[in-house]
Amino acid sequence: MTLAHERQGDGPVAVALLHGVGGSRRIWSDPVSGTARALAQAGFTALALDLPGYGDSPLPAGLSIASMAQAVADTLSALGLQQAVLLGHSMGGMVAQELAAQHPDRVAALVLACTSPAFGKPGGDWQQAFLRDRLALLDAGQGMAAVAERLVPAMVAPEVPEAAREAARGIMSAVPEATYRAALHALVCFDRRAGLPAIRVPTLCLAAAHDRTAPPDVMQRMAGHIPGAQYECLQGAGHIANVEQPDAFNATVLAFLRQHFPPHPRI
Repeated sequence: MTLAHERQGDGPVAVALLHGVGGSRRIWSDPVSGTARALAQAGFTALALDLPGYGDSPLPAGLSIASMAQAVADTLSALGLQQAVLLGHSMGGMVAQELAAQHPDRVAALVLACTSPAFGKPGGDWQQAFLRDRLALLDAGQGMAAVAERLVPAMVAPEVPEAAREAARGIMSAVPEATYRAALHALVCFDRRAGLPAIRVPTLCLAAAHDRTAPPDVMQRMAGHIPGAQYECLQGAGHIANVEQPDAFNATVLAFLRQHFPPHPRI
């Protein structure tokens, strides 16, 4: 499967942008986060992808984190890219970890933002309660707009501007219900904790101070298991840090990338 994507920039280093369960490639665009543009202006090639079932990418049967990772690898191949930096937010960070495990030679570096190395076991009581809670409004026939209205306020920092909240709600509302259901079931099967010490590329674990979904202490412990990983925590942001604090998010990502890849600014 070749995923729908939007490309900005023509630099020698490609950065694949992988969104979360309530997202799409729009979350990296102007004026939501501006991450793709910031990367392009800094001399990188930004590839904002719609993961399977999101945006303009079709939903396959049997969606899993592994199948999402393979779809990203297939898309990179279709675009003629042997390697890319993977910048994954939330679920996208899990996809990035999975791709690094499946195809380590395809990954130049990792930026793991507001994510975790595991969601537990699919049959666990906590995971089943999580699914019931997240799917309750859909099971009641209220749709994704109601889901977004309920979840976004609890995911962002207290002082986040209303424009950022509205952008996050709009993107989550547009996620197809079938995709959201399938992605949640994929999440609760994910566990790559044992593979963290095998990661051998530059890695940034980027947390947010008000994130209750992927708390800073969880991300700091994750960084401690990845050889040489860098840990940073953004203040004034919650789980959707790239939308809540886009300037700080983008600056932190670019500072990390510039440590490991020579800059090629546009003239």
